[in-house]
Amino acid sequence: MLRLTKKADYGLMALKYLAEQSGPGATQHVAQSAKDIAEAYHIPPQLLAKILQTLAKAGLLVSHAGTNGGYALSRPADEISAFEVIRAIDGPLFITSCITIHGTCDLAGHCTIKEPLRKVNDSIKDLLSAIRIADLIEVPDPDHVERAPVGGGLVTIAV
Repeated sequence: MLRLTKKADYGLMALKYLAEQSGPGATQHVAQSAKDIAEAYHIPPQLLAKILQTLAKAGLLVSHAGTNGGYALSRPADEISAFEVIRAIDGPLFITSCITIHGTCDLAGHCTIKEPLRKVNDSIKDLLSAIRIADLIEVPDPDHVERAPVGGGLVTIAV
């Protein structure tokens, strides 16, 4: 089964949080502390701090020092892809050991699945590259009418 590492998952969650705090389409991003992000998602603070430092080194976040310091997105959320975040944290994405930057497989010349697996790998990369941090933000549906249960939930009334 293909899975994101916990670090990559936490990194995506952190960037989603930062994007939500800045608001949709924001060009100026509000700095948030690692502690606030960790508390919002129940992430171990020390682990998150390392992840945020990694993302800052990769140029996806900007670190602000001082009392009101913290981390902010380096670019608008619709310009940062999920693939960039995952690659910054976990390195290159390969679904099998034979698909590497410059490595060769022990079965080279005999393998019949390398090319199909390369296509799968490329498709996953393309899909993750198309997902933007802005896409992860949950925007309230203006057409959704919130209903409050009345009488033990037997009747609902639009609020």
